[in-house]
Amino acid sequence: MFNKKRKGSVYMSLLLIISFIMSAATAPMTGQAEEVEENNQTYLIATDVTFAPFEFQNAYGEYVGIDMDLLAAIAEDQGFEYELRPMNFSAGLQALETNQVDGMMAGMGITPEREESFDFSDPYFESGPVLAVRAGNDEIQEYSDLDGKTLAVKVGTTGAEFAGELASEYDIEINQFEDSASMYEDVLANHSDAAIEDYPVMAYAIQQGLELDFPLEPESGDSYGFAVNQGENQELLEMFNAGLANMIADGIYDEIVERYLGDSTEVAQSVGFFGLLRANFGDLMSGLGRTLVLTLVSFGISLLAGTIIGLFSATPSKALNVIADIYVTILRGIPLIVLAFFMYFSVPQLFNMQISAFMAGVITLSLNTTAYIAEQVRGGIAAVPGGQLEAARSLGLPYRVSMQKVVLPQAIKIMIPSLINQFVITLKDTSILSVIGIVELTQTGRIIIARSYQSGAMWIIIGAIYLIIITLLTKLSNVVERRLIHND
Repeated sequence: MFNKKRKGSVYMSLLLIISFIMSAATAPMTGQAEEVEENNQTYLIATDVTFAPFEFQNAYGEYVGIDMDLLAAIAEDQGFEYELRPMNFSAGLQALETNQVDGMMAGMGITPEREESFDFSDPYFESGPVLAVRAGNDEIQEYSDLDGKTLAVKVGTTGAEFAGELASEYDIEINQFEDSASMYEDVLANHSDAAIEDYPVMAYAIQQGLELDFPLEPESGDSYGFAVNQGENQELLEMFNAGLANMIADGIYDEIVERYLGDSTEVAQSVGFFGLLRANFGDLMSGLGRTLVLTLVSFGISLLAGTIIGLFSATPSKALNVIADIYVTILRGIPLIVLAFFMYFSVPQLFNMQISAFMAGVITLSLNTTAYIAEQVRGGIAAVPGGQLEAARSLGLPYRVSMQKVVLPQAIKIMIPSLINQFVITLKDTSILSVIGIVELTQTGRIIIARSYQSGAMWIIIGAIYLIIITLLTKLSNVVERRLIHND
């Protein structure tokens, strides 16, 4: 066993590390409306912050764009407070439908299908989908040229619906993506032959240096509107409409649109690999902090719960064996992304409650990791020779004491490598939680790509950060493992 001095130094080191991580993760995010006093309502607004020029995060960490600037101006005009909930477009729709947010502003087209579920504001922008191909690609000049080709679309958008109509007429394979930047990169990487997106969004991307061309004119499309769940938050909708009318009358609306789509729009400059890292280092460290907090909290809960369920599997009680088997079978059989959606969207709807994205993420990771740790505990106990337990019992020790003093100390040594590996897996699994709006390291990378259009360099940076952190944690865990084994 560790002596008291070694134990104290290890515990103190862990506390310092956790304190640093917590301070990084809980640092306030700029660009969001600040929380108001508890007795005042703050509206939660879902948005897709990878949809430039309507919503994206600038180099200063502020959420900007036509939608963001317009929403801020309307809120100031009408005197209400709001907090942004950034997530991908399809997740935002689900969050609005389940009342996890009060409204949604994300370049959302007003369609008859959506009007069956949501109430929309007065239209604030007219847009239509447009086809884009790689610069210099002359093979596609008409929609009929898409026959036998691959088309990239963004999930849940008007462009995706239009692509579906084209696919019913021509032999087109459709690749679907959760954000516009990934869709563009798929075309540039020659995985897709063309992409369909709303014209102003695509035009802004090309203006920023993306090497795409328009072979055809934009289609007539839908009007954009601010949305609330049907029958809910009507006072917010009324304030938005009143504020929008004032913005148009005062000319502020035209100023905002000109800021992002006019001739004077600032063009982003490519800063290279190290320039990209230097400019976004603070955001990346904040995202990393949230990733580590999610991992530590979830793994700590799972270690306790998994040990209990693992012991259920190892006891002579058939009832406890069945409980453990049912839990492990169900939770290992559900994909993590499905579990995340269920916890964040379905549970609040079923029980008429609200749950934060962070809490839903912790519960999701904990439930999933607990099942795997339970199996590792069961396997570790099973790996201890049966004669050890029998010998302890023959000496007159009760079953509980025999397990605690003889079997478990040996099982723990066997389990340590598996537990270290599970910790690494849990760390990487946090990237899936971006689908419910948690801005961890991977989602931070997506947000940066949305404004810089430098996906290749950014994914190398994200991968390198994961590699460095996992390597350091693995080395630290190996040191702890060796000390546990050699300091009995």
